[in-house]
Amino acid sequence: MNLRIVFKRLAFLVLVIWAASTIVFFVPRLSSRNAIRERFGELARTGGFSPGDIEKLVASMEQQFGLDKPIWEQYLQYLNNIIHLDFGYSLYKYPSTVTELIAQALPWTIGLLLVTTVISFVMGTLLGAVAAWPRAPRWLRTIATPFILLTGVPPVIMGILLVFFIGFRLKWLPLGGAYSVGVVPSLDPGFLWDMFVHQLLPALSLILGSVGAWVLSMRGMGITIQGEDYVNFAEHKGLTGGRIFRDYYLRNALLPQVTGLALALGTVVTSAVVVEQLFGLPGIGTLLNLAIRSNDFPTIYGVVIFITIAIAVLMTILEFVYPLLDPRIRNE
Repeated sequence: MNLRIVFKRLAFLVLVIWAASTIVFFVPRLSSRNAIRERFGELARTGGFSPGDIEKLVASMEQQFGLDKPIWEQYLQYLNNIIHLDFGYSLYKYPSTVTELIAQALPWTIGLLLVTTVISFVMGTLLGAVAAWPRAPRWLRTIATPFILLTGVPPVIMGILLVFFIGFRLKWLPLGGAYSVGVVPSLDPGFLWDMFVHQLLPALSLILGSVGAWVLSMRGMGITIQGEDYVNFAEHKGLTGGRIFRDYYLRNALLPQVTGLALALGTVVTSAVVVEQLFGLPGIGTLLNLAIRSNDFPTIYGVVIFITIAIAVLMTILEFVYPLLDPRIRNE
């Protein structure tokens, strides 16, 4: 891969981030709603602020957030802040910045959602490949069937069922929370084990509901590839079944799966909004849900832009990984 291709991919990455950021900036401004005024209006209903005090606070906050400047100046400042990963201040948890809130929530999301997505991908891909491989033992091919049946169950429904039966009835695992009440987070093995136990139920709810989709897609690709000339040629050459499965069958069927993995990593936050809220985990999904309920528009914008950047970066990395997976791919 030459430098021209690398430059084109990186330029396209910058273009995607700029376009998404521009849409996020201008679309909310088509509405006449004032996020700061609405936020202080909610506080006034519970805190006893006088109308005069609210107006002073709103004017002060608009000046601090730069909303009193012309729209073009706000836009240029907005782009400059994104370059420096500065998403401004949170209205709900002022004076905390949105970047600080995302940094606090991101490890929980990575630790749960990223890990479960990768585990689901590996399990589903291997089970789907085996399910379509005619030389595999019959009992091994039938293992994928229960996961396929669970494909239609949404993660939140799966989570509720696991909480009721495993957490509430059997009491094998905690019902929710990131860790036990009263435990101080640290790198101590006791805390790490406690945190791991608390993540099992939400992890299972995400894994059980997504493995079946990977099984179905991989099985379909496997059946298609079995009739390809290069697979038949490898069989006529007398290669072992294990080598044909690994080098000719699995490797070629894996390409669409990798594309699906990159897309799944980007859309997994939609499941996080509900699953993290259900189990009380302080991740990106919980942060976004809290910001929506609190009319915290800067935090909503920051989380959406951060997710957009993450998806764009993952897709760009995928462009560079493809030639490593398939030598037939040549970027010229």
